Amino acid sequence: MDKTYSFDEFMDIVKKLRSKDGCPWDREQTHESLKQCLLEECYEVIEAINNKDGANLCEELGDILLQVAMHSAIAEEEKDFTISDVITKESEKMIRRHPHVFGDVKADTAEEVLKNWDAIKDLEKDEKDPKKELEKIPKALPANIRAEKVQKKAVKFGLELGSSSEAINEISERLEKLKDTITTGDNSQILDEYGWLVFNIIKLSLILQINAEYSLTNATNKFINRLIDVLFLSREKGCNLCNLTSAERDALWW
Repeated sequence: MDKTYSFDEFMDIVKKLRSKDGCPWDREQTHESLKQCLLEECYEVIEAINNKDGANLCEELGDILLQVAMHSAIAEEEKDFTISDVITKESEKMIRRHPHVFGDVKADTAEEVLKNWDAIKDLEKDEKDPKKELEKIPKALPANIRAEKVQKKAVKFGLELGSSSEAINEISERLEKLKDTITTGDNSQILDEYGWLVFNIIKLSLILQINAEYSLTNATNKFINRLIDVLFLSREKGCNLCNLTSAERDALWW
């Protein structure tokens, strides 16, 4: 039987890699240098989940665990915090935010749980200042997810999203503004109007209660599949897609 490793042994491996007798690459890593690695590993976990690949998911979750361990080891070296602190703080948070499990609060539905969760978060952070609440939404989030979170927060403050027809009208107005701006050739203004157009499309997704990220991912996947089909069709016809006229490309595509 293959050897199994405990969490403490795993942390010992990471600390060995970071030691003076360890790996030069691992030893050189910092919180800053590992940011991209952490982001990429998160996306690889999502990919494994989407592919329903349990074996790959197990491996990718291990890579995420390694990132947590590396950041914790770096922090311990800097006498900032330890992996034990990370685990303790998260355990305390989970107990505190689940009073229906660890306390005497009643919550029979997922909606009630989320309502309690948000109320407890507000008490924890004592965030009565809207400015502070909005500033706590990470700027490093993908732009569409950040826009979604900001608009959800705006609803919490009392701003109404409106109806889907109102949102569609706003999108139409923004599209017309973008068209007008394009004619000016002002790239700065074009960028601004394009941003507002996308922001309002995100707003529509919230009203329709659809996930904009999943929706765009689904559309992109369909585009990729269709593009592959078209490339094969053009190859079968002995032609290069780049050399076809617009009408010929459209005939292949549709």
